[in-house]
Amino acid sequence: MFLGIDCGTQGTKALLLGSDGTVMGGGYARHQLIERPSGAREQDPQWWVDALRVSVKQAMSTWDGLSAVQAIGVSGQQHGLVVLDEDMRVIRPAKLWNDTETAPQNSEIIKRLGGRDTFLERFGIIPMTGYTVSKLLWMAENEPANFARIRHILLPHEYLNFWLTGELKAEPGDASGTGFFDVRTRTWCKDVLDAIDGGIGQLYRALPTLVNSDEFVGSLRTEVAEELGLTSACKVSAGGGDNMMGAIGTGNVRQGVVTLSLGTSSTVYSYSDLPAHDPAGSVAPFCSSSGGWLPLVCTMNATNVVTGTVELLGRTVADIEEALETTEPGADGLVLLPFLNGERTPDLPTARGSLHGLSATNFAPVYLIRAAVEGVSFGILNGLDLVLEGKRPRVIQVIGGGARSRAWRQLLADATGVTIQVPQEEEAGCLGAAMQAMVAQSIADGHPKDFGSIADAIVRVRPKDSCEPRPQLRAKYDAARAVYQGWLNRMYPALTEARQSLETGKGPLTPARACNE
Repeated sequence: MFLGIDCGTQGTKALLLGSDGTVMGGGYARHQLIERPSGAREQDPQWWVDALRVSVKQAMSTWDGLSAVQAIGVSGQQHGLVVLDEDMRVIRPAKLWNDTETAPQNSEIIKRLGGRDTFLERFGIIPMTGYTVSKLLWMAENEPANFARIRHILLPHEYLNFWLTGELKAEPGDASGTGFFDVRTRTWCKDVLDAIDGGIGQLYRALPTLVNSDEFVGSLRTEVAEELGLTSACKVSAGGGDNMMGAIGTGNVRQGVVTLSLGTSSTVYSYSDLPAHDPAGSVAPFCSSSGGWLPLVCTMNATNVVTGTVELLGRTVADIEEALETTEPGADGLVLLPFLNGERTPDLPTARGSLHGLSATNFAPVYLIRAAVEGVSFGILNGLDLVLEGKRPRVIQVIGGGARSRAWRQLLADATGVTIQVPQEEEAGCLGAAMQAMVAQSIADGHPKDFGSIADAIVRVRPKDSCEPRPQLRAKYDAARAVYQGWLNRMYPALTEARQSLETGKGPLTPARACNE
């Protein structure tokens, strides 16, 4: 038996898996979220631990052979900053991936290292707002007393591994999203941290030890094993970021498969044997947690925009189906730029959403809903184009809450011309974490299996939920995307100036200045 745990933004899930991939049980517990007008998004790491306890006990409540759980894998939301003091105590709430309060610090750290081109050349990546590195500089500038106490730096999944095992370990996949990890050499970047702490080595010494993604970080602490109903012989694999575990859980461990996640945020990624190279820095050239690399694009606005739209209109998510089925691609000229939370791709942390092309004929709920779905979809499909660099995928696996909508899946098939599939197991992060634990266990047992063979045996799709593209609609979606892109290009200078005004301290962009662009 194997246990996969996924600590997301909204809650923690657990999945109990048999060696043949049979799901034996599942659990879920919600998290609170600290939100402030400044753009801060934070959580107390203790909430993750409490949710892990609840979700794991739920997952195993129907199974008597608890000691049969051989290994655990942990997936976690990327980029979050957990800092511990010399007594291993959490210093402050963790700043999360969607925290935009640190946008000025992100620009500053890039500037200190020579600018975007130089940063990319030196370290193989350009940090985006939300990456871990800007959170450290934010602490140095805004909470110097807390900053001085930092002795250990962890990501969310690493903190849960620490709670489970007492070990401070990291692996390349999740480490890729820190902004102080060289994705080409798979090593920590001391120079980046020196630019924050003045070269005294405080931050570099606080980093966890790196292990390979197919290794164990340790065994369960005795008290944790007793509390969870497991044995201390149960081991914990390296784990990784939720996107990396989602890739494994959808069989995205070979080239040609794309995973598109439609959750609170949206991500699209595809396994590669070589590191990505995007001079513009829009593609995150992450390492995978299965060996190789996982070039990825993230947009910060997805299902929250669509569900917010239907709720504002007094409708329900069931009305999404009708809206998409009864309207044509392009929403009769109505375009929504869905930047309600700022945006990462394009890199516009201070942007806001906007509605364009309103007319007497499209000012109706069905068009507003379609415009919301298309705005989210076209943004992430722009990211897919960047990830694949002109190549065509064999299949797109769609996961997340948005994947439950057949009409939305059909839209994606029609707009891309590619078959859309839905994995049988919805909790791809949990499944991927459990599969990684399987790989590590096979190596420890002396009968090593690679991620591809494990994926072939475990990952299944739901044939009835697959959507084949309708060629007759491709041209209409191409035209709709062109209109979307036209409005984005028109607004981009004003949105970019807003970001630059924030970065340079010249104050916010006024409505009058924005309208004159």
